[in-house]
Amino acid sequence: MPTILAVSGSPSPVSLTHRVLTRAAERLDARGHLVDVLAVRTLPPAELLAADTTHPQIAAAARQFAEADAVVLATPVYKAGCSGLLKAFLDLLPQFALEGKVVLPLATGGSLAHVLALDYGLRPVLMSMKPAAVAESFFVHAEQAAAVTDQLDAATDRFADLVEALHRPARRLAPAAA
Repeated sequence: MPTILAVSGSPSPVSLTHRVLTRAAERLDARGHLVDVLAVRTLPPAELLAADTTHPQIAAAARQFAEADAVVLATPVYKAGCSGLLKAFLDLLPQFALEGKVVLPLATGGSLAHVLALDYGLRPVLMSMKPAAVAESFFVHAEQAAAVTDQLDAATDRFADLVEALHRPARRLAPAAA
């Protein structure tokens, strides 16, 4: 099974973003995927902002990202964009760090107006990193979080289906009879 890295761009250890990412990671784990979680807030801030990829924790996080077959990125929406933590982490990665990977963008926010941050703010950044595919984004409004668990599960399942389809070994055709 493909490995998946679930990345939290939330500055808070207890947040709606963390709950959403945890639910998606648990769903993927239940499907048999090896899921690792990376909370960007746990990385050393000075080294993260300086993009110091020689620092052991930053290097380990970048290596973890590189070794994953797929990535789930969860972020709260601030000022109509992804969190600065997530953006700082994405900025320190190589230009085509998503090459060959499938990505699921997840976001949380306090206003339905923030839903556009996924497709107008985050998706262009992700596309510039050359992913194999970016799954349909999923936004969770803070006041409707409890009501969207089925939709989040469905979005996570569609992502898993895409990951599995792109990482399925190619079938060999039998030679034609002469």
